[in-house]
Amino acid sequence: MTRFTKSFTQQEPIPEEGIEHALEVMRSGRLHRYNAVGDEYTETELLEREFAAYTGSKYCLACASGGYALHIAMRAVGVKAGDKVLCNAFTLAPVPGAIHNAGAVPVLVETSEDFTIDLVDLEAKAAPDDVHYLMLSHMRGHLVDMDRLMDICERHGICVIEDCAHTMGATWNGRKSGTFGRVGCFSTQTYKHINSGEGGLLITDDDELMARAIMLSGSYMLYGRHPAAPGRETFERIRFETPNYSGRMDNLRAAILRPQLRNLDAQCGRWNELYRVVEEGLRKIHGIRVPHRAEPEYFVGSSIQFSLPQLSAEAVCGFIQRCEENGVNIKWFGDADPKGYTSRFDSWQYFDCTQPLPKTVKVLETMCDMRLPLTFDVEDCKTIVAVIAQALDSIQG
Repeated sequence: MTRFTKSFTQQEPIPEEGIEHALEVMRSGRLHRYNAVGDEYTETELLEREFAAYTGSKYCLACASGGYALHIAMRAVGVKAGDKVLCNAFTLAPVPGAIHNAGAVPVLVETSEDFTIDLVDLEAKAAPDDVHYLMLSHMRGHLVDMDRLMDICERHGICVIEDCAHTMGATWNGRKSGTFGRVGCFSTQTYKHINSGEGGLLITDDDELMARAIMLSGSYMLYGRHPAAPGRETFERIRFETPNYSGRMDNLRAAILRPQLRNLDAQCGRWNELYRVVEEGLRKIHGIRVPHRAEPEYFVGSSIQFSLPQLSAEAVCGFIQRCEENGVNIKWFGDADPKGYTSRFDSWQYFDCTQPLPKTVKVLETMCDMRLPLTFDVEDCKTIVAVIAQALDSIQG
């Protein structure tokens, strides 16, 4: 009987450079992003400038969380109470939560068998005259055909906000995720690609949008302290009409993140090496379907998803339990009872979650989800595949 003994929730330590920078910030006592001496740049200001450069964007704003970045992105593009916002039916709860927080109404879009937003359903739901926004979630790092998606949205006058919590470092046809829509939002929560416990980053090339986002984040009248931002004249137009929602990132978290950002591409390569080992192993197991990855997509394999299309819901539960008994932690988004970070669209009962979504239900009923932390190595991945194979074999008899 093969068993796996490592933790699926253990992250790599923060780089020593990040620890040293964090200690310097703590020794200075200047944790607040605007608490600087003279003309020096704070850690948060430097992070914003560096992340803007990394993504090829004009502007970047560091926020308290990825969910907060999503919320102020919607406010900054003009979403108002009662507006309809299209959204993936397969996503994590903070995404519809951010839409609800803005007073808007989520309209859920079906899911393809490769776990991306369904473009046929998107086309249909983007057509009505009262729909103007899409919160596109690149859920679990799966990039849809971005050329087709943007064509649909441009034809229907849909403003795209990208949720890139799982695609920092990913590209479509060489173009960074987060740069297709009007604004892109990223997360630096512990299980994302760079880790500050909590945190978010917002990018855009739009002058007025960024000015509004900075004011919304709680800049008071200190917007001149943002080097990755438009000039003062843009703020002068909107500063008295934009509320303060106070969701800034602090210098301590920024100090931890900056060295990780410099190493991000190398880390993405390491994740993809692990992903390919697991993917290759799973493809050899009868009864498992691994999603297709399109040629233009460069993804970051920090997790892997697969389907068990021949199993009933009861059998999927049994499979997951057997994996768990042998040390492999698999999540199931098809469970009607939310557990941990996973929940299904019909459990978000703070809005009309009874929208008929038969394709999504079918996809989630047999979809399994598994993290691939960088504390694993190639041999660990082979062991995980062996545990999955024996668990499925025991279920299928």
